[in-house]
Amino acid sequence: MQLLSQFLRHEQTDEELTDLIATLMVACKEITLKLRQGAISGVLGATTDVNVQGETQKKLDVISNEIIKKYLLSHLTVAGLASEEESEPVLANPNGKYLVVFDPLDGSSNIDINVTVGTIFSILEAAPEQGYHDEAPFLQKGRKQLAAGYVLYGPSALLVLTTGNGVSMFTLSETGDFLLTRDKVMIPQETQEFAINMSNYRHWEPAMRSYIDDVLEGVDGVRGKNFNMRWVAAMVAEIHRILTRGGIFIYPWDARVPQKPGKLRLMYEGNPMSMLIEQAGGIATNCYSDILDVEPKDIHERVSVALGSKKEVEVLMEYHQRIETVIEKKD
Repeated sequence: MQLLSQFLRHEQTDEELTDLIATLMVACKEITLKLRQGAISGVLGATTDVNVQGETQKKLDVISNEIIKKYLLSHLTVAGLASEEESEPVLANPNGKYLVVFDPLDGSSNIDINVTVGTIFSILEAAPEQGYHDEAPFLQKGRKQLAAGYVLYGPSALLVLTTGNGVSMFTLSETGDFLLTRDKVMIPQETQEFAINMSNYRHWEPAMRSYIDDVLEGVDGVRGKNFNMRWVAAMVAEIHRILTRGGIFIYPWDARVPQKPGKLRLMYEGNPMSMLIEQAGGIATNCYSDILDVEPKDIHERVSVALGSKKEVEVLMEYHQRIETVIEKKD
């Protein structure tokens, strides 16, 4: 089995980018250890703090964020970083080549019940001419990502990575090395699995409700096949299942906070996961257009997501296009 570093060299990945990814993995290995110790290390439970998203921070949210920051701020190639847990981007080395955007612990509501969580990251090219006094250099379309991936902290710790040349999976070994265990991952084009939080049904757009209604009709409805529903409440786990065996993961717009396009964050979750999905032959959309083509306006911008098996995502988009057309004609 190839080491992560050997794999990246074989893929002719820039040496400094390879070193940056390796440094991120050192941070993730430290987080892995904290998670495995659980209550023994005092990392469970919530703090009294609220992050910029208005969410109560878990202790391990804060700890994971500080661990990743520690390693990135000491890395000379990193010009700046932005975290879901930070209100503002953080300046590192102004002469650095890269910007790193990350969600230190996705699915942190699962920590206390010992269910899968993960770290999501995105690497962008720095733009020194813009300076780093604000978030402007970070506001790049997802298409401009140099690398994206996540580390899944489950029964085994897994790195899932793309540098724009397909998707590869690496397993953390007993020696502390990430070893290549699956290469050129491809998502099946068709699926009978969907993941969505059904408790929000009443808040969705008519197109989304119509799509789900037909999915739930199964073999007796217009879709002509039965579906199974999955919901782990951690995007990293949902996407990993899709990359492993196909499916569709949906977190749509809803009417509770109508001015926000969705719950998930474009820069920290939408873009890196969309790059992985597209590199594995799937589709990543906000239900109307490709997520990777969204022009970000804010570092904490939100986005609706529908990611996964190509043909199923295309069906979902057809529902939205058809019902939008009907609404426009009525108007």
